[in-house]
Amino acid sequence: MRRIYPLFVVLLVALAVPGVALAHEAPESNQSKWVMADWMMDTFFIFSGLAFVAFLAAWKAGHFHEVESHAGIALLVEEEDYYTPDWALEEEEPADGHAER
Repeated sequence: MRRIYPLFVVLLVALAVPGVALAHEAPESNQSKWVMADWMMDTFFIFSGLAFVAFLAAWKAGHFHEVESHAGIALLVEEEDYYTPDWALEEEEPADGHAER
């Protein structure tokens, strides 16, 4: 439980700091033209960093081991074909796989 508190504080600070840029109406200047771009870049790096940490935690927990063997399981499920229209099932295909010209 003690490990969560520093992470929670860092997360809270990371989410609160970009809000400082929106706390007041700044006069127009060369620097203020880039405030929104800076805020968007900061937010991108914060969330991408958190996503990377979550990915590493999932990797270390073993959620990505043997992905290839699990990918074929969905192919073994027998279910009705809802996507192929009836007319496509009724047509005969040539033996060589090419359409007539």
